[in-house]
Amino acid sequence: MCLAVPGRVLHIEERDGTRLATVDFGGVVKEVCLEYLPDLRVGEYAIVHVGFALQRLDEESARQTLELFAELGMLQEEFGDPWEAAAGEAVPPVGEEARQ
Repeated sequence: MCLAVPGRVLHIEERDGTRLATVDFGGVVKEVCLEYLPDLRVGEYAIVHVGFALQRLDEESARQTLELFAELGMLQEEFGDPWEAAAGEAVPPVGEEARQ
């Protein structure tokens, strides 16, 4: 599932004509495109979906949402290690299940 997650803008730069931000999602830092929110500033919060900042958000709402997502384990699902997740979903080799 892909969530729209609130994050705090740490840094903004323009690269190849595209405005990008480094955004902190409760400890996970990702690069985000700001083309839909061109006036977003460092220190502000935004809802981010699939790498795009979509809507400005106040700090209290962002904090509450991140806490709720963390409680429900949704941040780990969204930002967890993809290799770890894939390993957990892997099917054991043929004959392997009989030995377990």
